[in-house]
Amino acid sequence: MAKITQFKGYAEGSIPTIPKPDTPVEPMIVTAQEGVPVAYPGCHGLGVRVVHPVNPNAPAKNLGLVMFYLPPHTINGVGSHETEETYVIMEGRGTMTFANGRKQEVEKGMFVYLPPWCEHGIENTGNETLVVLIATSPPNP
Repeated sequence: MAKITQFKGYAEGSIPTIPKPDTPVEPMIVTAQEGVPVAYPGCHGLGVRVVHPVNPNAPAKNLGLVMFYLPPHTINGVGSHETEETYVIMEGRGTMTFANGRKQEVEKGMFVYLPPWCEHGIENTGNETLVVLIATSPPNP
């Protein structure tokens, strides 16, 4: 069993990197339908930029959240980039490919953290749409 750690909060008196505004900040609540579709070169899947600088409904500056829909038996090829990224498998199953051809089966409920420049690709090996929540920081262009 994992050891439970205590959340310590932010240090009182420390200077925030983003100044706190004088008035309360309101949340932006959006759905995938309010996102901005994005196609990836050589891939038959489709992404939707839900929280991203290009989405006027949730224009984050330092974070990108993309819902990625990959139809059965399709591939998003191996590549890498400078952003940190996490794949959260929301529905379906597939195979991720990493550097040197290493493969890892993934399925609903798994989190895959990808450090900067980690080579990765994903294939839907199932019979239903593979749905992946992709979080990037900073957001991909």
